[in-house]
Order: sequence, then structure tokens, then C-alpha cells
Amino acid sequence: MPWALVAASALTFFALSSSGSSRAPFLLEMSQDLAVSLSLTANIMALNAISWGVASLVAGAWSDRVGRRPFLIGGPVALAICMVATALAQSFWAVAFWATAAGAAAGCISPTVVSEVSSRVEDRQRGRALGWTLSGQSMALLLGVPGAAWIGASIGWRGVSVCVGAMALLAALGMLLTTRRPVAQRGGGTRRRTDYRAAMTPRVLRLLTMGVAERSCYALAVTFFPTFLQTAYGLSLAGLALPLAIFALGNILGTLLGGQLADRLPNRMLTFAGAMACCGLVSLPLFLWQGGMVATAALGFAFIMAASVSRPCLMAALSNVPDEVRGTVLGLNVTSASIGWLAAAALGGLVIAAFGFAGFAPMAAGLALLGTVLALGGRRAG
Repeated sequence: MPWALVAASALTFFALSSSGSSRAPFLLEMSQDLAVSLSLTANIMALNAISWGVASLVAGAWSDRVGRRPFLIGGPVALAICMVATALAQSFWAVAFWATAAGAAAGCISPTVVSEVSSRVEDRQRGRALGWTLSGQSMALLLGVPGAAWIGASIGWRGVSVCVGAMALLAALGMLLTTRRPVAQRGGGTRRRTDYRAAMTPRVLRLLTMGVAERSCYALAVTFFPTFLQTAYGLSLAGLALPLAIFALGNILGTLLGGQLADRLPNRMLTFAGAMACCGLVSLPLFLWQGGMVATAALGFAFIMAASVSRPCLMAALSNVPDEVRGTVLGLNVTSASIGWLAAAALGGLVIAAFGFAGFAPMAAGLALLGTVLALGGRRAG
């Protein structure tokens, strides 16, 4: 197991995820600062998701042609620049522009990081390797979001953006140091031209659709859970730190557990289906029943843990493709995941306006059911 690379990749995912998720506790503050509605502020995250997905589609394919290192090092540097520019922007449209640019920078990094780790381990190790790699994303919730809420109480959302930019520079340094040794020669020493049609097999299409459902559930909670707590229980930014830490602990435990299950259980699709079914069941009391802060925090823990268990299983299955198209497939995966983030951010804002947070219960349950049915349908190829 290339532990140094896995650690650097986890740090990179920490910075990538923080570039978007660290805004979640500040949606109300940002809407007041920029003099726009909460729904419009939430669309900043939707724009970030769109650019993230488009850039991943292009970067994943090009990394199969020209190599991954330019994206692994240059992407975090570009992300740092965008985060500082976001902090300096004074209007909603300027913030939206730089948030979109930050999403594009992140999109250049995420598929190449997963491809690089996958290329250096065997399939029987990929669940664990990717589980540890994706734990950086979970740590962004465990430490990044509560830390952002706590620090932001003093320096505001603009100061938090600068801090995320500094982390992106550290990620660039980690990638620089851990990718100096090239991956073992692939494809007989010649690179084949990327063929999207070859990459888009029926199995891959099913997995990508499952990824949309899973990411929609995940993003719905990550984006709106802090605002849900503020609305339901009148918490301050500093008061969000503890329940968000509990929420994020479920994320990281689920990610690590999912990596172990992906390598140790005989069928990754059945594991994915079970996790998504649990996610859908928990979503109903989470958003329909406000039984007190302790109960809501416990339900949030269970919801995000179930969603996180499914992710390494899906990523390990997607990574089990020829190396010459792995970047393309994983780029498509990030693009499909961005569709999930877009659906959660855009539709979530509309659901709040029309039905309140109670509307999230059937929305999350339906998405989880879709992922479960697709996984059960593809279990023979698991």
C-alpha cells in the first residue's frame, strides 16, 4: 500500500471538499453579506458543482493522454488562487464567478487523485486504499465544517476561504513529493487514445447512475444540515460545532468501514444496496421528526454513516477498468457526482421554499431507493 501517496491524497480531498462544504454553515451569513436570498446563495454551491463536473469530464480523459501529474500539482495551486479571490470578492456575482472557477480547479484534481491511487494498488486493495483516500472528504466534515463554523465566528466566511486556500497549497506540495516515481508501465508502453464509447459500458452507466443517487443524498445532508439545525433549534455558528462534529464522525467511520467491506465481502453491489436502503429509512425521521437536538444529531450520524459506507464500494467497482480508460471513467464519475450535488443544491433550495425541510424526507428516501434498486439489479456483476 503506497501510504505516503494515500496520506497526500487524503489531504488533497480534505482541501477539495472544504472548498465547497466549508460554506455550508455560512449560507445565512453570506446571503446577508451579499444582500441576496438564501435560495440564491445556495445556488453558489450548484454553480460550483456544475463546473466541478464539467472540468472532471475533461481532466479525467486528458490525464489518460498526457499524464496525471500536471493536474495533481497544478489543480491545488489554482484552487488556492480561486479561494483567496472568493474571499476578496465584494458582490454576489463575483463570489459566484470565483466559486465556479474553484469548482473547475477541484474538478481537475478529484478524478486524477483517485486514478493515481487506483493505478498503484491491486483490485483486492482498492476498497481500503480508496476508503482512506476518501476519508479526507470525511475529515473535511469532521474537522473542516465544525472548525469553519468555530473559526468563522471570529473571522467570517471570507477568512475561512483564505484558510482553505492555504490547505490547497499544502496539498499541492504533498502531490509534488509523492508522485515523483512514475506508475509501473501500462498498456505495453503505449497510450491508447481515449474512447468515451469504450468507457461507457452498460456496467459503467449503471454505476454512474447509482453515483448520482448516492451523491444526491449525501449532498442534501452536507449542504443543508447546518441550516436545518439553525432553523429547527436556533443554534449560533459556534453552537453548530458539536452536532456537526458528530455528523461528520459518522461520515468518516462510514467511509473507512465501507472500504473494509468493499474488499472483504464477496459482492460490492449488495453492500452498496444495503447501505443505501438504511440511508433512505433514516431520512424519514431525520427530517420529519424534531425530537430534540440529541435525537436529531444521532439521526444525522446514522444517515451520513449509511451514505458513506456505500461510497468506497462504488468507487472500487468503478476503478476496476483498464488503466488506459480509468481516468476517463473516474472523470465521468465525478461529473455524475456533480449532477447529484447540483440536484441537491438547486432542488433542495426549491423544496425548502415550497415545503420546508420536511420536503427533504421523501426526496432523500426516493433517491436512496433508486440507488438500492440499481445496485440490486447489477449485483451479479458486483
